Amino acid sequence: MARAIWSGSLSFGLVSLPVRMYSATESHTVHFHQIQRGTSDRVRNRRVNERTGKEVPAEEIVKGVDVGDGYVLVEPEELDDIAPGRSKALEIGGFVDLDAVEPVYFATTYYLGPRGKDHAKVYALLHRALQESNKAGIATFVMRNRAYLVAVKAEADILALHTLHWADEIRDPYEEIGDLPGRTKIPDRELRTAVQLIEALSTAWRPEDYHDTYQEQVRGLIEAKRKGETVEKGQEPPESTNVVDLMSALQASVDSARGTKKGKRGKESRATGRRRDGKRTGTGTGKSRSGGTGRKAPRPEDLTGLNKAELYERATEAGVPGRSSMTRDELLDALSGSGGRSHAKAS
Repeated sequence: MARAIWSGSLSFGLVSLPVRMYSATESHTVHFHQIQRGTSDRVRNRRVNERTGKEVPAEEIVKGVDVGDGYVLVEPEELDDIAPGRSKALEIGGFVDLDAVEPVYFATTYYLGPRGKDHAKVYALLHRALQESNKAGIATFVMRNRAYLVAVKAEADILALHTLHWADEIRDPYEEIGDLPGRTKIPDRELRTAVQLIEALSTAWRPEDYHDTYQEQVRGLIEAKRKGETVEKGQEPPESTNVVDLMSALQASVDSARGTKKGKRGKESRATGRRRDGKRTGTGTGKSRSGGTGRKAPRPEDLTGLNKAELYERATEAGVPGRSSMTRDELLDALSGSGGRSHAKAS
């Protein structure tokens, strides 16, 4: 069982519920040590007095704030004294519509559990009430000498606590980003096609379908270096879409996405041995109707007249690896690998 990182009393109105708080997430990031190049020697950070150069033990370190003419020193006990009881109280001051809290405010997620079976009924009651009202309880509390603004909400069978950013911590995007497009006029045709692309790429939210491929590559790099092997470099980022080719890129993306979905449905039908009309497919002998055992190879297609978006669509259908980072000429080369490009030039 996980160890609670905070325990206290959650209250709303005159109702009080003793709870424990647990981390809801954990990191799977590869952690590196600092090593001096050319050696196997660890490099460690030490707390050093900048005047004397001597290391300072942890128990002799206090907090200090620079006030211009020196430092004001604050002891840990003094921080506890100015907020007695706050570090053990989680008091909900009000309930808000869950949809009204913008995602940018959410920071870290924790799980809340009742502190003992005697409090299970109150815990279940608050969970059910929040679930049916679609509201979140807003509260503040102190943990590790820091005050937090939090939202308590119902998730599945548990109460979750989400720490929130304070209002003055949220940056204004119009001040931070100098080239926001603003009210840019978008042609209706491009907008409709973009919506079609979003619908074609829509899928059910299954978080287990996604994984951290970068960390997999990091672990692969470490293992390869351990064995003295080399590792291929990753793909370069794709080129920016030219405004002139935007419509063709959108349409090609829609067609490709729809084709991929049809392909998946076709594979499922073939896997069951039936066509989409429900009739069973024949086993076949590899012979044509004329009695031959093979077919003539199709003539290479002339692809030189296609733009980049159309070539990308063909590359998607053909499963060309690395296509997202290819230029138009590279896509043409990849698709014409069997001699199609030379055929095109000859014709």
